[in-house]
Amino acid sequence: MVAIAIIGRPNVGKSTLFNRLVGKRLALVDDQPGVTRDRRQGEARLLDLEFSVIDTAGLENAANDSLEARMRQQTERAVEEADLSLFVIDAKAGVTPEDDFFGDLLRRKGGRVVLVANKAEARGSDAGFYDAFALGLGEPVAISAEHGEGMGDLRDALVSALGEAAFGLDQDEVEEAEVAVPTAPALDENGEEIIEAYDATKPLRIAVVGRPNAGKSTLVNRFLGEDRLLTGPEAGVTRDSISVEWEWRGRRIKMFDTAGLRRRAKVQEKLEKLSVADALRAVKFAEVVVIVLDATIPFERQDLSIADLVVREGRAPVIAFNKWDLVEDRQALLASLHEMTERLLPQARGIRAVPVSGETGEGLDRLMQSIATTHEIWNRRVSTSKLNQWLDRVTAHHPPPAVAGRRVNIKYMTQVKTRPPTFVLSVSRPEALGASYQRYLVNGLRETFGIAGVPIRLNFRKTHNPFAGRAKPKP
Repeated sequence: MVAIAIIGRPNVGKSTLFNRLVGKRLALVDDQPGVTRDRRQGEARLLDLEFSVIDTAGLENAANDSLEARMRQQTERAVEEADLSLFVIDAKAGVTPEDDFFGDLLRRKGGRVVLVANKAEARGSDAGFYDAFALGLGEPVAISAEHGEGMGDLRDALVSALGEAAFGLDQDEVEEAEVAVPTAPALDENGEEIIEAYDATKPLRIAVVGRPNAGKSTLVNRFLGEDRLLTGPEAGVTRDSISVEWEWRGRRIKMFDTAGLRRRAKVQEKLEKLSVADALRAVKFAEVVVIVLDATIPFERQDLSIADLVVREGRAPVIAFNKWDLVEDRQALLASLHEMTERLLPQARGIRAVPVSGETGEGLDRLMQSIATTHEIWNRRVSTSKLNQWLDRVTAHHPPPAVAGRRVNIKYMTQVKTRPPTFVLSVSRPEALGASYQRYLVNGLRETFGIAGVPIRLNFRKTHNPFAGRAKPKP
């Protein structure tokens, strides 16, 4: 598929154009310049054209050791990988010295470039549009990314630059959407429910979350084997939730790097609020969530809040104790960390926790194995007959407590869904079944059926009493 990079100086509307082309508000947009830092890729559609589009950080002429310089290096890498670049200028502001500098840089690189004059709907934008000819990149295309104007002209410019054949649809890559129709569970010859085997070849979606400066982007870069994501000593470098794709043991992995999550009381700026909201969306979209903790300062209050959020969302959690290369007495610390994990996160008892180093790559294969195992458990299904046999045993061993002199009867149990494992129990008095007894049931399910380290949900349905409402017979 054709790859097109959107480049230009800060605040010219690159992310707005990206969102317009992909048809979703994937990239953060704000009046503040320099919002985008990492490059983000998405599947775009422009009238009859389909292609891959890359949003990049604003080009700035900065010192080599600065954050802006590292952002520029990411943009230059995107230009080298793309088949064509959309060089966006602000028609309202006109051509600036930075536009001249980077326009000259693009000419010297010799790649295919389409010049785009954005914000052409603004009053006084004509002068800026005509100034753009002086950049020597051909005739500019006047558009308004915010209002969707000029998209037809942009489409023609892309076809003129690359040719019709470049945008031909490959029918082998077209996937038809399948509509899932709920059916009754299949039974074997003995009447037992048939449980489908776990498919370890299906693609896997992973989100990487944690406090600022925990090393999330460094960890993702180490997985990829390249500096795909912007990193640095500054806290809060990542703003957008960036997705990257790679393969692990033949399995397709889509991993989301997210912005650092701070305590809500400390999040004041509008831009950081947008970044946090984007990170939370990535958590909801993911299947497995890797909670990255700094091994040198683990289990801060915010770490526990993030882990609790992941469990409440029903995602499959895995803990990565990062910066393991900085630890001296590893054996003692690891034993302490595992004890703290079990004690501080009882809502996900048995959660897998792996020491890793994003700097050296230590422990990454063990982390991926834990992710795969946790995902399999998250998809686990238990047959109804086995559940009810287990239920008879545990309620006989430890019956539900009587409330106000009346016993609580649990009559039936079945698993209604996976991801996370969710069970429905038919109970005579659901409101009288206390939290401690519910924990007893959950812990029993974990131990008996191997559902450790993932959220388990219990729903209660009140049984119908056929004698309710009938008058008692007179003596």
